[in-house]
Amino acid sequence: MKVKEQVDNGGLLDIIIEGILLKKGQEIVNLDFADLENAVCSNFIICHANSNIQVEAITQSVKERVKEELNENPLHIEGLENAHWVLLDYGDVLVHVFQEEFRDFYKLEELWADAKIEKIDK
Repeated sequence: MKVKEQVDNGGLLDIIIEGILLKKGQEIVNLDFADLENAVCSNFIICHANSNIQVEAITQSVKERVKEELNENPLHIEGLENAHWVLLDYGDVLVHVFQEEFRDFYKLEELWADAKIEKIDK
């Protein structure tokens, strides 16, 4: 069974954000797709880091927190080879951890501008 079917997304989102904050992820945003038709998932959580080492640390922190709190693993992880942009797939929630220059280049927040965007304050 997928994570999205087992876990309340609100709880999952809180745990993911906590994992990001533990490793000082920057400019965290939640893109909420709940009101959009044909959305690929319900939420994107996006943040950035200053180095590939910090991207890896944030990724590991998120994985560990979700495993500890919900006993769930990501369905898939992409991008760890170079850690410029790592994607953690939790079914209905996708986590994007960028190095800042790659976040600025890809501009996911602008690409998904119809989503409700919530900035997470530290």
